[in-house]
Amino acid sequence: MPAIGVNALLTLSGDKVCTSASPVVSGFVLVGGRSSRMGRDKALLPWNGATLAQHTADIVAEATGSATLIGDPARYGALGYPVCTDRLPGHGPLSGIVTALTISPGEWALVAGCDMPAISSVALRLLLQETARTDFQCIVPIGPTGPEPLCAVYHRACLIALEKAIAEGRFRMREVVNELQACFFTGIDPACFANLNTPDDFAAFSHK
Repeated sequence: MPAIGVNALLTLSGDKVCTSASPVVSGFVLVGGRSSRMGRDKALLPWNGATLAQHTADIVAEATGSATLIGDPARYGALGYPVCTDRLPGHGPLSGIVTALTISPGEWALVAGCDMPAISSVALRLLLQETARTDFQCIVPIGPTGPEPLCAVYHRACLIALEKAIAEGRFRMREVVNELQACFFTGIDPACFANLNTPDDFAAFSHK
């Protein structure tokens, strides 16, 4: 019998995903949100000698081996990472996740917002490890205020439900994720997923 590679045996079983080996997971970072409470583009905030988007992409790439930004290539093309235009702009992070799953070369995609400066590649790898032993469609960590669907791993099987939510005008990911076969993961310090939403948040994190 031939050896089975680590990318083999990804099959669908009903609405769930069956995996028997560790799959390849592509990494994506959502940029270009309205940043209304911050008052300026969060993705371009200075962070550790670069920008917050670059900082997040570095961590995602360290965990998955790749990072693609989902946003406006004209605005973010100089950050050193590939940029893909959101295929359904104006629908918030939900459409960014749909875009990531649509262009991902593999069945799984790690999708992270650009406003979580405390995330680490170690934490993200814990999420990735779950894809090798789960029957669920997505792995969603629990953060300081509940599930964090904007730093989660999604299987392409989620696309049908996500596209349906967009068609019906439902864009809140914390609500939509409950319609997926989601594994809510509690094995990571919730502080890793703290968001930068306001200038005060940014100032507080900058002085840590």
